Amino acid sequence: MKPIYVFFLSFITLVACGDTTSTTIKYKQPSVGNINTLQVVTPNLLWEGVVGDQILASFASPTPGLPQDEPLFSISQLPPEVFSGFVKTSRLFLHATIGEKDTLVIRKNPYAKPQTGVFITAPSQEKLVSIIKENTPKIINEFKRSEIKERQRRTKKSKLRLDSLPSAFDLTLEIPSAYHIAKSEADFYWIRKELKSGHTNIIIYQVPLNTIPQDSTTLREIIKMRDAIGSKQLPVEDGDKFITEEAYQPYILETTINNKFAFETKGTWEIKNQWMAGPFVNYAVRDTANNRYLILEGFTYAPSSSKRDLQLELESILKSVKIK
Repeated sequence: MKPIYVFFLSFITLVACGDTTSTTIKYKQPSVGNINTLQVVTPNLLWEGVVGDQILASFASPTPGLPQDEPLFSISQLPPEVFSGFVKTSRLFLHATIGEKDTLVIRKNPYAKPQTGVFITAPSQEKLVSIIKENTPKIINEFKRSEIKERQRRTKKSKLRLDSLPSAFDLTLEIPSAYHIAKSEADFYWIRKELKSGHTNIIIYQVPLNTIPQDSTTLREIIKMRDAIGSKQLPVEDGDKFITEEAYQPYILETTINNKFAFETKGTWEIKNQWMAGPFVNYAVRDTANNRYLILEGFTYAPSSSKRDLQLELESILKSVKIK
């Protein structure tokens, strides 16, 4: 059984909860729902007021790292009395109601599997808004973690064989079979998936450990590194170059990949003078044992499509890495 993540606030009384309340193993239906789809369960009166406004502000805000605004989650709402039967198998849901106490509980697989449900109560609308607002980052992290795992589960059904992955990288990745190998060299690996209009891509390479400092210049050096590699390894017509878009500075944070420290950088790539651009996510994984940073990057070119779910698929692939 997976651990239950319950978040503590000084003013919130938390209710412990798990997959089941007894030792009896109960069958749970498979969950349903498109990737990044959130079912909000709250009375219409709350939805049409400040509670609904806060839920939209928290969970339908623009997804970071995309060139156009796309909401973090595609949201639909229904009142609690309708939340029954098949509807309760939604893979992600947020249940917010008026109650006697302030509570916030995150449950794994309460009605279906896999499933992540958030239950929030408070004596007033103002208190509900406060709890939602203060816990938004934690709730989003749980939802996103759940969606990454779901995307990886789907990948396992049909994976690409990677016999050509250079041995020097000393890693494994789980990649959907819809991808194909675009380039395989001793120091650079590129796979891609064709879309109706455009493509998604993954590139892998490595750089010496001293290439990326951990100080105020980190982002600048990562941009410099990826621009140098992109310009050299990714062919572009008419001599133009695949580089980081200069108009919008990427954002960077520290994370963990395969139990190793990593920098996560999200931003927009561009090809100058060709009006081509799209989002990228770059993981620089510190591999001290091999004196290197392993670079895993996913980027999308899909001018006529939304890119949120495409980028999440790329993130799920990159986060499946196992460094030997």
